[in-house]
Amino acid sequence: MAASVPDTSTICLFDVDGTLTPSRQRIHQDVEDFLQELRKKVLVGLVGGSDFVKIAEQMGNPPDLLERFDYIFAENGLVAYKGSTQIGQEDLKKYVGDELLQRLINFALGYMSKLVLPCKRGTFVEFRSSMINLCPVGRSCSQEEREEFGRFDQEHKVREKFVEALRAEFPDAGLKFAIGGQISIDVFPIGWDKRFCLPFLEKNGIKTIHFFGDKTAKGGNDHEIFEDHRTIGHTVINPQDTVRQLKKLYFS
Repeated sequence: MAASVPDTSTICLFDVDGTLTPSRQRIHQDVEDFLQELRKKVLVGLVGGSDFVKIAEQMGNPPDLLERFDYIFAENGLVAYKGSTQIGQEDLKKYVGDELLQRLINFALGYMSKLVLPCKRGTFVEFRSSMINLCPVGRSCSQEEREEFGRFDQEHKVREKFVEALRAEFPDAGLKFAIGGQISIDVFPIGWDKRFCLPFLEKNGIKTIHFFGDKTAKGGNDHEIFEDHRTIGHTVINPQDTVRQLKKLYFS
């Protein structure tokens, strides 16, 4: 029997944290295997807020990672790959300048220094090529500490209040402040959200874009692409829910 040919005019595009993997953890083998089965039907791509190194870690660091997905968009698509070919790269420092970056970092560090949390660790500001990631608990926290902060944040709205303070301090800076993952806030120029990846797909003749994400509510870093008229948005609650919804779409 001839192998099935995927529909190359359709793509399933996935957020990473909370959608394909537990937050900042490795993808489970059953989900990974399922995505490879899905590739026999449609194109499959990733769009994460993290840099490429972190996305690769969460995918298990396979040496053929770029060949295992049709598209990988790191940092919301500001670092973009089609198969093994890099097709896009932006530079935050050049775009906004060091004066604004320093004002932002100084304000964020000052704000976070006054927070009283269950714990604080290290790496409160992470500079990526196309965004800044702010983390009140510190990105070097353990998984247990990450989950503890997540529960604390749900109750006390630490990140929501931080975003409000950032918006009030930088109302005309042209920056977007989005709650991402379990412990942090992404800061990037307006328009550099996950929608940035869509023109790459359109240019390559993709007509139908299904997007799956867990932070699709307003203020989350999946919201804009979820709501975009060019996508069919799907809200998920965890990787198992993602697989369940896909089975209903393509395997029922």
